[in-house]
Amino acid sequence: MLNRRIPTVWLLIALCVWGGWRAWSQRSVDAGPGAIAPDPPEQLALDDDEAASFGHKDWSLKPLAAFALQARVLGREDYRFDRLASLVPTDLALGWGPMSDTAVLERISIRQSGRFYYWSVREFPIPERDIVRSSANMHLIPADAAVARALDRVRVGQVVRLSGKLVEARSGSGITARSSLRRDDSGAGACELIWVESLEVPP
Repeated sequence: MLNRRIPTVWLLIALCVWGGWRAWSQRSVDAGPGAIAPDPPEQLALDDDEAASFGHKDWSLKPLAAFALQARVLGREDYRFDRLASLVPTDLALGWGPMSDTAVLERISIRQSGRFYYWSVREFPIPERDIVRSSANMHLIPADAAVARALDRVRVGQVVRLSGKLVEARSGSGITARSSLRRDDSGAGACELIWVESLEVPP
C-alpha cells in the first residue's frame, strides 16, 4: 500500500511546485505613471501575396490585415482544453492610450473568462467609448517557438510590442474563427485573432 501511495504524493508535490512557479513567473509588475503605451494599434491592407492562405497545425489561416501595436498587458488567460486551444494557447487583454494609464486602471475592475475580457466600474474614470476603443481581448497565435517562449514570459502590467497579421482560421474539423478588423467594437466577434510574428517586452 505504501509503495502505491508514494508516486501520488510526489505527483502532488510536483504539481504544487509547478503551480507556485507558474504563479510567480506570471505575477503582475508595477508600471510607471501616465499612459505608458500612448499610441493606438496600426492596421494595414495586404497585397495579394501577403493575403494568401497557409496551414498551421490542423488549421488553415487566411491573413486579413497587417497589424502591430505596443500596449500594456491588462490581463492574461491561458487555455488548454477549449476548441481554440490547439491554435491559440493564450489570450492577452491589452490596453493603449488612456487604458495604459495606472491612474485610470486603478478604477476599473478587469477579468478574463471563456475567451472574453470583461471590465466594470463604480464610476467611469474616462468615457465608456474610450475604454472600448483603447482596449481589447486578443487571441494570440505564436508563429514560431521563439514567439511562444516570449509569450510564455509575458506578465500583467508589462508593456509588450507585437506585430503580425489579423487572420481568419478554419480547422480540419470545421471550427472557424475570424479576427475583428475594428477597435471600436465589443462583445462577440470583437476580439482580434493575431498570427504573431514578433513579440517583445521593451525595457
